[in-house]
Amino acid sequence: MWAVVPLKNPAEAKQRLASVLTNAERAALMLAMIEDVLMALKGANGLDGILIVSRAPQAQLFARRLDIDTFAEALGADLSEAVQAAGGYLMAKRDVTGTLIVPGDLPLITSADVEAVLDQHDQITLVPDLEGDGTNCIVSSPPNLIRYRFDGHSFKPHLDAAYAIGITPRIVRNDHFGLDIDSPDDLRTMISRLAERSGPSATRTYIESSDIASRLMRPHNASTAV
Repeated sequence: MWAVVPLKNPAEAKQRLASVLTNAERAALMLAMIEDVLMALKGANGLDGILIVSRAPQAQLFARRLDIDTFAEALGADLSEAVQAAGGYLMAKRDVTGTLIVPGDLPLITSADVEAVLDQHDQITLVPDLEGDGTNCIVSSPPNLIRYRFDGHSFKPHLDAAYAIGITPRIVRNDHFGLDIDSPDDLRTMISRLAERSGPSATRTYIESSDIASRLMRPHNASTAV
């Protein structure tokens, strides 16, 4: 089982946070979050390798520092196409029999969360976001059993795709996997939850070393949070 982690160019990431973060802050936050995701994967039992799917130069830096692999998607490929191609590469070149696909904006996940998902896996496993609308993790054995669709509303299409090939997917609900950081309210929730946790966190370190936490969690901002 290999983990597949797509990384969008950090300079273009998290546009929906533009109302509260600068371009530089969004890029730095994205890199901090993906570092936390990669560290959670590195510490999880049950994974044979990790593949970052990206043309961004930062992917190579992570690969060298963390001793993981990279795959450059085709120019112009969208997220779904890039992940599908990565699965094909792993099957053809590494004889990989299963993939765990996880985005890089899930800074709350831990190695234990990853292991819990793997422990429940059978053929296709889906982990929805907190709203039950998107898919924040897919495990597939073998890779690419279904056509992936990552557009923010992918959970039902992924369910339907599994049923269409005669597979009843496992559905795992996990609050840490469920919180992807797409909106200012997600960001505030993340800040609050990270403040309650101990242990290393690149995301928390970045949030605390910048003025993001103090800026977003002021009383007049907190009234707008969900």
